[in-house]
Amino acid sequence: MRDAGVGADDLVVDLGAGSGRLTAELARVARRVVAIELDAHFADRLRGRWPNVEVVCGDACAVQLPTDPFRVVANLPFDRTTDLLHRLLDDPLLPLVRADLVVDWRVAWKRGVPWPSTMNGVVWGAYYELGVARRLVRDAFEPPPAVDAGVLVCRRRRQPLVALELAGAYRTFVADGFRGGLRSVAPNRLVNRVSRRASAARDLDPHQWAELYGALQPSERSG
Repeated sequence: MRDAGVGADDLVVDLGAGSGRLTAELARVARRVVAIELDAHFADRLRGRWPNVEVVCGDACAVQLPTDPFRVVANLPFDRTTDLLHRLLDDPLLPLVRADLVVDWRVAWKRGVPWPSTMNGVVWGAYYELGVARRLVRDAFEPPPAVDAGVLVCRRRRQPLVALELAGAYRTFVADGFRGGLRSVAPNRLVNRVSRRASAARDLDPHQWAELYGALQPSERSG
């Protein structure tokens, strides 16, 4: 939690608060904490323990997230990680500033490296910088999980690689490229301009995908 650098002005969301161990640490340093917990028993035990913590009982993939800029610091349930990443990162209009997430080490590695790319990694990478902050061995947890964990950090880019208003069209473009191949979405000359060594969709990192998409926009073609 110290590595996340949460400050006194921050609004922080704890997804899957559970018994409140992480919530308690966040409550000491953050201006306000929203603790989301699916289990009603745990949620009831958390209520009223800290004056700056709001407890929400519900599914983190479905409840309303803050409309003001916020951060997430959470130990994600390993079996819900993909769904929760979609919840946090799919919509770049969500005012998420940064997320520090404890996830399965394999997920941290897959999402934290820019290459070889994945469809979701490319789309999310247009608006967030994703990286692995550290590895956490399973023995550091009580009870220990079946696998080691890692801290996946998602920081909003100061300048997005693709304009926010084009996010939906960009996702479709990238999905088509991963489904049908690079040459199904762009002519050879543009693919070669971005990377002469790319033969498959996964060969381009988020910056290169954004460059390819930008080269196909009317303003670029007219230039």
